[in-house]
Amino acid sequence: MKLFRRKTVASLQAEAASDQRLKRALGPMNLTALGIGAIIGAGIFVLTGQAAAKYAGPAIVLSFVLAGVACAFAGLCYAEFAAMIPISGSAYTYGYATLGELLAWIIGWDLILEYLFAASTVAVGWSGYVVSLLYDLNIHIPPALSAACGTHLIEVPTALAAVLKMKSGWVAMDPGLLNQIQAVGTDPSTLGQATALFNLPALIIIMLVTVLLVIGIKESASFNNLVVAIKLVVILAFIVVGIAYINPANWHPFVPAAEGPGHFGWGGVLRAAGVIFFAYIGFDSVSTAAQEAKKPQRDMPIGILTSLAICTVIYIVVSLVLTGVVSYTRLNVPAPIAVAVDSLGPSVSRWMGPVIKIGAIAGLSSVILVMMLGQPRIFYAMSKDGLLPPVFSAVHPRFRTPWLAQILTGVIAMLIAGVFPIDILGELVSIGTLLAFAIVCAGVFVLRFTDPGIHRPFRTPVFWLVCPLGVFFCGWLMFGLPLDTWLRLIVWMVIGLAIYFVYGHRHSKLHHGLMAKKAPESEGLSG
Repeated sequence: MKLFRRKTVASLQAEAASDQRLKRALGPMNLTALGIGAIIGAGIFVLTGQAAAKYAGPAIVLSFVLAGVACAFAGLCYAEFAAMIPISGSAYTYGYATLGELLAWIIGWDLILEYLFAASTVAVGWSGYVVSLLYDLNIHIPPALSAACGTHLIEVPTALAAVLKMKSGWVAMDPGLLNQIQAVGTDPSTLGQATALFNLPALIIIMLVTVLLVIGIKESASFNNLVVAIKLVVILAFIVVGIAYINPANWHPFVPAAEGPGHFGWGGVLRAAGVIFFAYIGFDSVSTAAQEAKKPQRDMPIGILTSLAICTVIYIVVSLVLTGVVSYTRLNVPAPIAVAVDSLGPSVSRWMGPVIKIGAIAGLSSVILVMMLGQPRIFYAMSKDGLLPPVFSAVHPRFRTPWLAQILTGVIAMLIAGVFPIDILGELVSIGTLLAFAIVCAGVFVLRFTDPGIHRPFRTPVFWLVCPLGVFFCGWLMFGLPLDTWLRLIVWMVIGLAIYFVYGHRHSKLHHGLMAKKAPESEGLSG
């Protein structure tokens, strides 16, 4: 069927070798840093504590292990594809080679949820930390310009924030927070209140990152290396200092008794794994830089698997320290690590509190950069195949970057970050990424049978077990996400399919290539 026509792996390899428009400037260290830069961000600074408090308790450690296992299976499959087909399209290109054009389009459209929406999601988190840090320095961002449109905000002074163990400044108002404020003897009506118009800091960071990425891949990678180093130092400082203050009693019960579906118990561990899966998103973004890697056949597997392994260990250790230092019941706050630092006493929190905020800002900055780097390169690959207009594959003559796609991505991400709240964005990113991972695992499995003789610089070990397990784990984690997230995914896919049948299917270069081959045959028969 025409909808399932495939590009051959040989043609993709030839395309990667012949297309030298993008600059090959990245080595294994740069690629590993890109992976770490994308993975360590909102997950470790925000979601860890919230998932422990709401779903898994101290067993959040097991949730990280479960999510890490699912990512390991997917990571091995990504490594095989990235080494075999070193081209910018990532899972979209892999799907085109194994499952056909329609499913490739679905993956490419789905990846917008992962990269573009993730950049917007993290930019919202970045804004929260920056506004709070500036507030501590007595620099006040107008509340109307500090959150998603329509968000009701309340001003939490520094002194009150210290009592409540949360960020100071303007924060989103909810019944739980109002009850906490009243519980410590403060009347919420005496505090400043406002309604946000749009999130200005989130718009600014996306704009700055967009400019940096247009200027060049090498400059972007150098900036990312610096930011990754900063956040790793901050995280290691928290681990080293926090270990001395661990109270083993905080780990009991390790798996709290179930209080409802997905709320503690083993069901809560699974639900938390689906939620904190967002923390792992990004290792696959290394594959989008394949055409800018110096030696992709060797370096892509190194970058993908090394970054995933390093971050999994960091997540497990941080979650152990976090739930050991402070009871999981106190971690349902926007800045759980800050709560743990405050519990260490004023002598420690006085210097470490600002350091944690700076580390969070650095960590989130690198995530935004890598997500914003990945999305235009997906568009670039889809445009070269004719499924998107040619403007998406335009390369700047001087900087050798897909600059028009980069600017368009930045503008859309700015609009999303300025208007939508973080919770809706985060769930969409998680389900979109899990779907892409499942399809990649299925693709490796299929290609082993349809094209067994193709040269594979890296081979997924025990593929007959790893690939099905990758599909199973990703599907299992998707099953743990709420129904409304599934409904949003379905609506998103319907929109994508409409675009494909209106434009992509009719302009597909593979389609026109097939038509060109059939034309002479038709002429011969008619004569």
